[in-house]
Amino acid sequence: MFSEKIERDFLAILEEELIPAMGCTEPIALAFAAAKAREILGGDPEKIIAFCSGNIIKNVRCVSIPNSGGMTGIEAACVLGALCGDVSREMEVLESVTPEGLMESVRFIEKGGCTVEYLESPIPLHFVIRLEKGTDFAEVEVRHSHTNIVRISKNGEILFATEDFGEATALAERGELSVENIFDFANEVPLSKIEKFARRQIECNMAIAEKGMLGEFGIGIGKEMLEMNPGSVFMKMRAFAAAGSEARMCGCNMPVIITSGSGNQGIASSVPVIVYAREKGIGEERMFRALVFSSLLTVFQKEYIGKLSAFCGAVSASCAAGAAITYIAGGTVQQIKDTIDNTLADIPGIICDGAKSSCAAKIASALDAALFAHVLAMKGKVYEANTGIIQSDAGKTIRSVGHIGKVGMKQTDSEIVKMMIGN
Repeated sequence: MFSEKIERDFLAILEEELIPAMGCTEPIALAFAAAKAREILGGDPEKIIAFCSGNIIKNVRCVSIPNSGGMTGIEAACVLGALCGDVSREMEVLESVTPEGLMESVRFIEKGGCTVEYLESPIPLHFVIRLEKGTDFAEVEVRHSHTNIVRISKNGEILFATEDFGEATALAERGELSVENIFDFANEVPLSKIEKFARRQIECNMAIAEKGMLGEFGIGIGKEMLEMNPGSVFMKMRAFAAAGSEARMCGCNMPVIITSGSGNQGIASSVPVIVYAREKGIGEERMFRALVFSSLLTVFQKEYIGKLSAFCGAVSASCAAGAAITYIAGGTVQQIKDTIDNTLADIPGIICDGAKSSCAAKIASALDAALFAHVLAMKGKVYEANTGIIQSDAGKTIRSVGHIGKVGMKQTDSEIVKMMIGN
């Protein structure tokens, strides 16, 4: 039985992490900050300057922005946020873009009203948005997480500033996260306390997955995958998750319930679980508990990697989904741990080279490995500890992989960014 503290902490994590976002979270974060800067400036800007860290450049460069008419890039995100954004909507800031506002934004971009500067920063998620009008200017600085504003100023006067606590920007305590505690919580928490989180995931994430399965976004990867093997439950799980990601990356304006700051992670950790439960006739309660399990396990893994890195977040989320399938299928804690180890013995080397439509293919590949890891674990087969990066316990393996993703791949991240910006 878990403690009252664990219940309180884990419910707070779910409340904090499982939130709606429209579009890829990095351009939406820029739009949110630009909308906030406009509020401070007190009117439409004449000029916008975006100072962005390498990872922000990487994750905004190629992804389509919702309600933008297919535009991509930092300039489009900032201008749409500044001219059309509703700051009160936070990660759905561009929900109310009008045709008139879009045309105004296009004209602003075409006349060169927004410029981008590279921000030298050791913080992967770091940017400053500056809006200017006449002699007035306003700045909003964000660090570590997408809506974590650390400084607001107008005409050089600091209106708001907070101490930089590093990556520890989360309000909910994470110290009790472990495979065992997540398992116990998912099993025993009163259903009434988690139902709202699961229902939001099902409603939003399956809706965009079904939209993506129509084949109208990108290369139509989900539709193509399912045509290869329409009778396979595992293929359907992968196809729907990939389709949801592709729709999101290609500018679909439907919201996604994100996990650990990422819509792709939100989709990969939930859609396969939902599809599996429906295909196997699993009841709602068991499905809800498996979704909570998958979400918390994703957060647990990402705590050691960070919001942005050269390590593809689809691996962490897919690993969680595979472990959740083991959970929903009645697997023991040890079999769940074996699923985690089998997955992380296979595919931790997938790099993140920015948000784009091919993220959908990475989700499909990562889920393929995670679902095979589940099959092996249910048969009592697991890769030996202390071979490669696999440790004596799945929790230790998660920490080791996190260290590689956060520390070991820093140079990889730097080289990817240099390549993407032409240096």
